[in-house]
Parts: sequence; structure tokens; C-alpha cells
Amino acid sequence: MERNDYDLICKLVIVGDSGVGKTSFLSKFCDRYFPEEHFTTISPTFKNKIIKVQDKKIKLQIWDMPGYGSLGEKIKTYIIGAHGIILMYDVTDENSFNNIRNWITQIENYLEYGVCIILVGNKSDKLDEIITEKEGKTLADEFNMSFFESSAKNTDNVDEVFNSITNEILNKRAKQVMSPD
Repeated sequence: MERNDYDLICKLVIVGDSGVGKTSFLSKFCDRYFPEEHFTTISPTFKNKIIKVQDKKIKLQIWDMPGYGSLGEKIKTYIIGAHGIILMYDVTDENSFNNIRNWITQIENYLEYGVCIILVGNKSDKLDEIITEKEGKTLADEFNMSFFESSAKNTDNVDEVFNSITNEILNKRAKQVMSPD
């Protein structure tokens, strides 16, 4: 792809426990496909997609991280240099929600100043929701993050998550350019 096909590249990383739907979420956004079978992601993978935000064509390079309990030394290299992090839990799995604080602690060690983080409660289409939208919003507010409930299966808020984090990145970038040194 030639450089003139987009105005800016943004590196995003999706993290969270195994089974929260990170790969399905990414697949639904980039390919408009929802995989019915669950496959465990064993190594980082990525997809590209160009979106239009604020009258700019933004090439998103989106990394899907394995849901191991720890990022480890190898995976931290994917966090470094990221413009945005999508932190995901499963609304039907209390453990994945409780582990969000652990994920935040781990990624904070590698984040550069100005990285946008957004919290996503996935699988909102399921009837056995355990974590309420209010609980997710409260946790996001505690860490000054945007929050969405979503369903990769039904496409609920999938595009909105990526548009929102890209908007946040562009707004922070504009403030950094405009602020005096």
C-alpha cells in the first residue's frame, strides 16, 4: 500500500484474558466475519484496516494479543509504541473482569505518555451477563478510560470502539502538536 492511501498510521493493541472475544472482535471489525468456533490465540497476530475519522484516512494496525495471565517479556514489545490499547473483558465472566486491574498494572509498565486506553465489556448479546454496564463504567471512570459494552457477534459497538479510540488518539496528538514546549 502506498503512503498516499492514508494520512496516519495508528498502532492499537487488544489485550485481556483468554476467551473474552478479542479475536472475534477484531475479525468482525476488519473482515465483517464472526467465527462461531473458539480458537485460542497462541501468538500475537495483527490486521490492518483503513478508516476515516476527522476527515483523515487512518490506517489502523491492530494487534490481537494472546490472553495469557501475564504479558511477559516477549509480548511487551507489542505494547511499546502503541497509540491505543483496547482492554477487554467478557461480561459473562467475573474472573475476566476482576483481572482487568492486573492487565492495567502490567501494561502501565510499558506505556508511553499519551497512550489512549479504552475498556470494552464484550459479549453483551448473552443473556447470562454477570458484570453490569454500570460496573464496567465505574471501573473505566476509576482509570479515566472510555467504556463500551459490545457484542462482536451482533456487531454492537464494534465500529464505535475503534472510531472512539482513534478519535481520542487524534485529539491527543493535536493537543501535543499545539502545546508549547
